[in-house]
Formats: sequence, C-alpha cells, structure tokens
Amino acid sequence: MTTTLQGSMTTSFTGPLREAEATAPSLVERLCAGEVAAVGEAYEAHHEAVRAFAGRLLGDHDAAEDLVHEVFTTLPRAIRRFRGDSSLRTFLVSIAVNHARHFVRAAARRRAAGERMAAEPTGSSRSPDEDLERQRLARALSCALDGLSLDHRVAFVLCVVEERTSSEASEILGIPEGTVRTRVFHAKQKLRQRLQRGGLP
Repeated sequence: MTTTLQGSMTTSFTGPLREAEATAPSLVERLCAGEVAAVGEAYEAHHEAVRAFAGRLLGDHDAAEDLVHEVFTTLPRAIRRFRGDSSLRTFLVSIAVNHARHFVRAAARRRAAGERMAAEPTGSSRSPDEDLERQRLARALSCALDGLSLDHRVAFVLCVVEERTSSEASEILGIPEGTVRTRVFHAKQKLRQRLQRGGLP
C-alpha cells in the first residue's frame, strides 16, 4: 500500500512538472519575446565562449571585453535573424564577427601604442637582448595579424586558432565551406610572407 501511495504521489507530482518543462518557452523563444532575463541567462551560458573567440580574434583584452558587451547588448535585436539551424552559441559568435571591424581597428591602435611604450627603457630583469627579441617577435606577430583583411583574419582564427571545422566556420560566417577554406589558405600564405619579411622562420 505504501509503495502504491508513493508511486501515485510520484506520478501526480512529477508528471505535471515534466509536462510544464516540456512546454516551457525555450531560451531563444524568450529572447525573441524580448524577455530581459533571457539576455542575462544567455550571457551566463555563453559569455566565456564569446570572450575566448573575441580575445583570439583581437589579441587585446580591453577590445575583446568591449566586443562581448556589444554582442549581448545587440542580442535582443539580432535574435530576429536567428533561423534555428545552428546553436545559440554559434549565432552569438556570428554576431561578434559582424561587429568585429571597429574593434579590430581599436585593438590595432592599442597595440601600436603599446609598442611605442615598450620601446622605452624599463626596469625589466631580463637582459636587453632578451627584451629586444621579445619585442621584435611581438611586433612581427601583431603586425602580421593586423595586416590581414577582416575576412581572412576571422577565417584564420576560427579554423586555425580555435580549430573549428570549415563546416562550423561556414555556419558562423554564412558562406560556403569552399570559401572558408580559400580564406584560410590565403590567410596562412599572407601571414607566412609577412613573418618571413620580418625575419622570422
């Protein structure tokens, strides 16, 4: 009798809960409905992934933080374009790509300013030769990446740095896989040429 009662209670309490969960609006549906709390939930769930991508793309912490802020600020408007054929996280990265141009330029300006400051004497414990070599390497890498077009830069970061497949990058960028692979190929060539011109192997 106890078992029957317990079984009855379990059915009566968990059944409606499961039904409610099944019919509850999804996060995307709530975002589309303009629910403010849904934006906060999307941020909590996905901000780390978006920030990681932004950091790799821009190479600058402050610019990456600004881009993350831009992504989630514009999400309530951008979500109208979401077709549901990719994950919300993939869609958020695509928003970051769409807003990246201004932030790439800002990051490049910060790097240029940083290089000027780095050229000034410091109280570093490293030898002058080590300092010069580190500065030369940092300048060469930064200038090489900054010299790429945004399209090539994004494709390179997605496929080479983040090791996404061309299919995943295609989803994010909304372009054919063949175009992604072509952009990555050209990005690698240009980076190699720029680094070699800078005296790097």
